[in-house]
Amino acid sequence: MRRLLSASFALLLTTTAAIAQPVSGGKVNLIVQPEPPGLMIGITTNGPSLAVGGNIFESLLRYDEKLQPKPALAKSWTISEDGLIYTFVLQDNVVFHDSKPMTSADVLFSANDFLMKTQPRHRNTMARVESVTAPDEKTVVFKLKQPFEPFIRSFSFGAMPVIPKHIYEGTDYATNPANEKPIGTGPFKFAEWKRGSFIKLVKNTDYYLKGQPYLDEVFYHIIPDGAARAVAFETGTVDILPGGSVENFDIPRLSQLANTCVTEKGWEYFSPLSWLWLNNRTAPMDNPKFRQAIMYALDREFARDVLWNGYGKIATGPFSSKLPFYTDATPKYAHDPDKAKELLAEIGYDGKPLKLLPLPYGETWQRWAEAVKQNLADVGIPVEIESTDVAGWNQRTANWEYDIAFTFLYQNGDPAIGVERNYKTAQISKGSPWNNVEGYSNPEIDTLFDEAAVAFPASERQKIYDVIQSKLQDDVPVAWLLELGFPTIYNCKFQDVVTTANGLAESLRDTWIKN
Repeated sequence: MRRLLSASFALLLTTTAAIAQPVSGGKVNLIVQPEPPGLMIGITTNGPSLAVGGNIFESLLRYDEKLQPKPALAKSWTISEDGLIYTFVLQDNVVFHDSKPMTSADVLFSANDFLMKTQPRHRNTMARVESVTAPDEKTVVFKLKQPFEPFIRSFSFGAMPVIPKHIYEGTDYATNPANEKPIGTGPFKFAEWKRGSFIKLVKNTDYYLKGQPYLDEVFYHIIPDGAARAVAFETGTVDILPGGSVENFDIPRLSQLANTCVTEKGWEYFSPLSWLWLNNRTAPMDNPKFRQAIMYALDREFARDVLWNGYGKIATGPFSSKLPFYTDATPKYAHDPDKAKELLAEIGYDGKPLKLLPLPYGETWQRWAEAVKQNLADVGIPVEIESTDVAGWNQRTANWEYDIAFTFLYQNGDPAIGVERNYKTAQISKGSPWNNVEGYSNPEIDTLFDEAAVAFPASERQKIYDVIQSKLQDDVPVAWLLELGFPTIYNCKFQDVVTTANGLAESLRDTWIKN
């Protein structure tokens, strides 16, 4: 009995020790790449800007890895049974970084005025809204024109940041001096930006969550060269390499360094999905069976295991498996060169050479283009790679000047926000590389997407999206590749590095250093 009690006591001590409590103090050094064009994320919404600005600005909600809403500037919320009324109760004691109180008036200003002028995606969301009102300083009510179930997932810091009304009202938003030294409610305050070198944030000592953030300082290092970024981590100059900071082939080596941890978490909201644009406007890509042949020809297992070092998942279709309403629908496309050859023979493909446009995002993408070229050559489709820079890639895809082109896009928390834009006829618009670039048009799919966006409750949306996924996987408007894995590499002394579906961009309020 004494031995049993001793063992139990030892287990209790071990368990208690394992549950370490956060402590305050210290700083973190991480990479932001490339250098952001600005940090005022109500205006500038590219990836590097959000990566830093998400710790300066906040929205009403955060999201966990299952994309379930969690409190941020709103401490609670309710949705009416008919799905039309969303009522948010704001946190107590929230102040902006200039010590002015944040109230419902700031939320109204942000939603009804500022973001309507600066963010197209916000305008699209607000097209569903009949009114935004504030019964008192702590309450905000959104009334929708009709049920729109994705609405609850439109309150991330990047989609609807709360902007200080007292600073921006009545000014030219684009030229307001505060854009250079942004003022939000977030856990960290802007301190310094030495262009080409670093961005420094400091602890918001007036943050509304008692005791948080734990870190005193955050330094974002700007290092243009990928090899130099890897060296900065190896030498301890940098503590955290956010996803995409280094080339994939460096990840295995860096991951094996002492006291190094790796996580793929923190991309659930964006859910980046890669595919090949197939220009549906021109032969032979205008034939669904040719597009199916491409799917069978692709060795996506090789791409995942060798080029991406096992990170990510093979895409089964137009929805990421992390996205709400995903279903593992049929038909499926395994690597089957013989099946590809059969389809090509069936349609009488004449061996017309095609041009392939890689993504100009580094060596990994160039290697992937070479692998795809070989896959297609193996089934009798000759391909020529035409490399270009980022501006050239943007221009050629936006203007439909390609046969096959690599891309990856974010799915933004819901198919009505981040997926349908790539397949609806109304989204065929020259000049953008982020919409229906392939030119796929199917009136049945258009109608289904429209119905799914407003179906209520969620179970009714699921039924429609199941049909959409199956039909798209049969038509193959694009050739889906991988659900990309962008691992974050960090020194293991840092705890709670990624705590939300948006990762480092808003998780640093929870991060602390274990001594």
